[in-house]
Amino acid sequence: MKKNIFTKIISLAAVCILTVGTLAGCSKSASSGGGSTDGSGVRVFFSTLTLDDFKELVMNSVAEAGQKNGVTVDLGTPCATVDEQVEQFREAKAKGYDVIICNPVDADTALQLEVIAGDTPILFTNTQPASDYLKPDKYMYVGSYEIDAGNMQAEYVWNKLGKPNSLNVVLFSGQPGHPAAISRTKAVKDYFKKNGINANFVFNDTAYWDTDKAAEGFKTFLKTEQPYDCVICNNDSMALGVVQAMNELGISTADIPVVGIDATADGCQSILDGGMQFTVYQSAKGQGAACIEAAIALAKKGTTKDVEYVTSDLTYVWVPFTPVDKSNAASIK
Repeated sequence: MKKNIFTKIISLAAVCILTVGTLAGCSKSASSGGGSTDGSGVRVFFSTLTLDDFKELVMNSVAEAGQKNGVTVDLGTPCATVDEQVEQFREAKAKGYDVIICNPVDADTALQLEVIAGDTPILFTNTQPASDYLKPDKYMYVGSYEIDAGNMQAEYVWNKLGKPNSLNVVLFSGQPGHPAAISRTKAVKDYFKKNGINANFVFNDTAYWDTDKAAEGFKTFLKTEQPYDCVICNNDSMALGVVQAMNELGISTADIPVVGIDATADGCQSILDGGMQFTVYQSAKGQGAACIEAAIALAKKGTTKDVEYVTSDLTYVWVPFTPVDKSNAASIK
């Protein structure tokens, strides 16, 4: 039998209080509690795939921003399958939410989710659907522009190595087919190509965003005995895996730049400790706040034209990336 329980979040920094609700799965709910009341009366449902560290940060940030701005945010149980997410959408539609915020299990199911949502606006986040699935002020994407992150990584590495005409690169991509993995990897390669740099990708493999898989993959690469100048990873977890492997094998992380993306707490600490050298801050807090700002705008005005960082076509809200090295790693929160 399907469970229909909510958790009412009174304070995300404190303890959650259980209450009974009626949406699919065991959920959490953040209701108004201080801050601006601009979103009073707005009801939002948040649906996400199975959580990792960053996805959980985004989810919590949406709830925190909702609470601050008087928006009721109900957080659905993280979905392991497309079918589970489809069922959540059906029930969210039936319950009459003003906006659905969604980190899709599979970006290619965006059209299916839109059909179920009907007139209810959807703000996709973290996992970006193809542009064909988006519609101004109706089906939008809130996130950070992944091309910028890859460009920042490549630029840092090139400058750090003294702007060489050529370099040997080890590159670890995230989950195959994931939009962020595709865009970040492509941006790195395009940066070198556009700047006339002969980048030889001596090892380009997937590590599924995972620390252990990246550590194992890097050790596998070393067995090829190919020269390499840097290691570029699609996220911090994989970069930390590479640093872990290098430490185990006595390889100096001072001589070989290892770079990631996300500026997680562990990633920033690694930079301060002399492990990773660079990351790119993707603000989960900023993305959560942007989702709520856009949701309020859609629910109360029917347009996001005044939302910060919205594109002129009212289809994307791009929360800026920030480069992070030893000079600012301690200040990232």
